[in-house]
Amino acid sequence: MSIAPAPAHDTVGAVSAAPIAAAETRLVPAVERAVRLLDALAAARRPLSLAELARMLELPKSSVHGLMTTLTALGLARRDDAGEFTLGAKPLQWADVFSAQSDVLRAFEAQADHPALRTETTMLAVLDGADVMYLACRQGSRPLAVNFRVGGRFPACRTSTGKAIMATLPTARVRELVGDGPLPRLTRRGVATTAALLQQLEEFRELGYAVDDEETAEGMQCFGAPIFGTRSDEAIAAVAVSVIKAGLGARRRQELVAAIRELADAISRSLGADRPQGSPAPRAAATRVV
Repeated sequence: MSIAPAPAHDTVGAVSAAPIAAAETRLVPAVERAVRLLDALAAARRPLSLAELARMLELPKSSVHGLMTTLTALGLARRDDAGEFTLGAKPLQWADVFSAQSDVLRAFEAQADHPALRTETTMLAVLDGADVMYLACRQGSRPLAVNFRVGGRFPACRTSTGKAIMATLPTARVRELVGDGPLPRLTRRGVATTAALLQQLEEFRELGYAVDDEETAEGMQCFGAPIFGTRSDEAIAAVAVSVIKAGLGARRRQELVAAIRELADAISRSLGADRPQGSPAPRAAATRVV
C-alpha cells in the first residue's frame, strides 16, 4: 500500500489527496544531484574526495562542494579529517522509521478484521510532527463526514490517534510538538490550550485509549488506542475507529472501545511488545505528563 502525497485540510474536515501524474513530474535539479551524491556515497566502500565525487557525477567541483556542505550540515553526509566524505547517520534513522512503519502496516492489515469493527471505519496513523498521517484506512459501511485516505493528515491534538500517541510521550515532547499558542481547531469542540491538552492526555493515559469527540468533524466520534514496539513506553503508532455519534449507545460505545484496544494490543504483540492485553501505559510514564 503506497502513501499518497500529503493533502491539505479543507473547510469541512475532509482529507483529499490528488496524486501527481507521472507525466507532470519534473525533477528539481539540485535535489536530483543531491540524491545522486548520496547514492554514490552509499555504493562506495571507502570515503570519497570532493574531486572523485565531481568526476563520478560529471558535475562542476564548485556545485558538488555546495551540495556536500549542505548534506553534511543536515547529517546526510559526513566529512572526515582528511576532507573525504561518507554517508551520514540520518539515512539510517530514516531506514529505521521506514522499517517500523512497514512492519506496523503489515500487522494492521493482518489483524484489522475484528468482528466488532467490520461495519465501522478504522484507521492506522503515525505521528508526523504536529500532525498524524494515515498509513491505512478500512472504510466502514456507514458514511462519515470525513473521507479518511492513506497519506491524509490532521492536527494530532484533534484526533484520537494523535492523542493516543501523545499520551505516551513526555511533557516536554508534547509541548515541543504543539507549541504554547492556541491549538488549531477544525470544529468548535475540543480543548483550546496546551495545558488543557496535557490534562486530557493524562486522563487518556489512565483509560488506555483516547477520544475525539466531534473535534475532527461535527457529529463524529472516534476512539483511538496506542501501538507499541519493543523496549519502549512511547507509542509508535495508533489505531482508531470512527462512528456517527448520533444514536451511539453506551453498550455499543463500550464494545467499540474494547475492540479498538484489543486491535492495538494485538498489533503491539505482533511487533514484539510485551505489554499485557488491554493494560494502560505504565505509571512511570504517566508521571511525566502533568
